[in-house]
Amino acid sequence: MLIGEVARRSGVSARMLRHYESLGLVSPSGRTGSGYREYAPQDIRRIFHIESLRALGLSLREVKRALEDGDFTPSALVEDLIHRTRTRIEAETELLTRLRGIHAAGPADWEDALQVVTLLQALGSTSADARQRAALSSADDVPVPVEALVEAVLAESDPHVAGALRWALARSGDGAPALLAAGIGSPVAAVRERAVRSLTELPGDRATAPLREALAHPDPVVRGQAALALGTRGDADAVPALLDMIVAGRNDTDAADALGVLADDTATADRIAARIVDRLARDTTGPPARGRLTQALAGIPGTVASHALTELAHDADRAVALTATYLLGLRDEP
Repeated sequence: MLIGEVARRSGVSARMLRHYESLGLVSPSGRTGSGYREYAPQDIRRIFHIESLRALGLSLREVKRALEDGDFTPSALVEDLIHRTRTRIEAETELLTRLRGIHAAGPADWEDALQVVTLLQALGSTSADARQRAALSSADDVPVPVEALVEAVLAESDPHVAGALRWALARSGDGAPALLAAGIGSPVAAVRERAVRSLTELPGDRATAPLREALAHPDPVVRGQAALALGTRGDADAVPALLDMIVAGRNDTDAADALGVLADDTATADRIAARIVDRLARDTTGPPARGRLTQALAGIPGTVASHALTELAHDADRAVALTATYLLGLRDEP
């Protein structure tokens, strides 16, 4: 088969076939009487082998080695290709993220675009000071894109930089709550904690919906942070999770304070006190938890809480009885 026919059937140009020949990758098995290259079936198969290896991303030098080195192992080649492909994808993903960040900032001119690029680079710096300055600069005329701020705060371990990033997020656009809510779904506990903490520091009602969803999260840290934030904002949906925290002894003082904030009217105070009494009555509530629940009644006004404390003053658990008696005395003080 002559070179023109080989090129037509294989899709490899005649010029490239000559290049393969010059590199020693494939050589025609014969020549015609007129001196034209003539390819045998085994030559055609070799050409297809070459093209298949090139399609995997091998250089021509690597292709030659794969075809001629008897000790060459395909598994090692594939492993190396996987590593190179992952590296390339990571680099291209990083570039795409940076381009999206620039686009999201909506730069008016090239000077603005360059400022955004500088800020994005600073957010990824190994210097904590540089990252903190980039976060604080979000108040300037060219703000840091919210997507970049969220990505940075979810990855930030330095508490000072993280605080600056949360400050910047609190002044960012409306996209922060949804992005942070997605961070709560991370398989990494530290990322989930950073996400929910950042949500709790967003002003207004922007974070209310994702915080309510976080009350059902399997991670107790996420549930607790969400409950404390909602409780201090007067959201009664947080009451069950706050009681769970008191029973578990996890930030129980803060949880009791949040319950006190929620008990700002007689009806709500009585409902919260009734819930505490219900938890006290459960057989699964051990002595330490009963003591913490009794102490939580201190911040709950109203007759239901007072009646509960009167009953608990005669509790079989001496520590609970003494605590209830002391709290009743405080209520009787003018």
